[in-house]
Amino acid sequence: MRSLPLLLVFLASLAQAADYPLDAPAPDGRRPGGTISQELPAPPLANDENKDLKRERNYPEQPPTIPHAIRGYQVDANGNKCLTCHSRAGSARTQAPMISITHYMDRDGQALAAVAPRRYFCVQCHVPQKEVQPLVKNGFRTIDQVLQEEVQQAGQQP
Repeated sequence: MRSLPLLLVFLASLAQAADYPLDAPAPDGRRPGGTISQELPAPPLANDENKDLKRERNYPEQPPTIPHAIRGYQVDANGNKCLTCHSRAGSARTQAPMISITHYMDRDGQALAAVAPRRYFCVQCHVPQKEVQPLVKNGFRTIDQVLQEEVQQAGQQP
């Protein structure tokens, strides 16, 4: 057991002696440029999209995205700024969409008077969008697009 620290030191010195090139170019990912050992400043945060337009969902049961900025919103055990506008009472006053009735049900499907604790922290499922270009090429197609292509291909076959 006493030799374990010595073994670890020996293995660390072997790895260092292997002459790993720590100044090799870093892989081009989210922060391109520089080398592996360089610490570059983080790129600036992009602005939140703030169009207040309802977006199309890509699959059934997808949580809707947040179409407005939420920077500075308090969403914690002491308060939830989202419920100011999106609760039952708030939505009538602000004309914001009311949160789903499922958010007022416990895990057994029983209706509750207030938002269920497991649905209280909105940003666990709902996220704001940023005004950025995609980092990688995206070939995602919705199920409607896939079905429409199949119908078109079936119509072209004799």
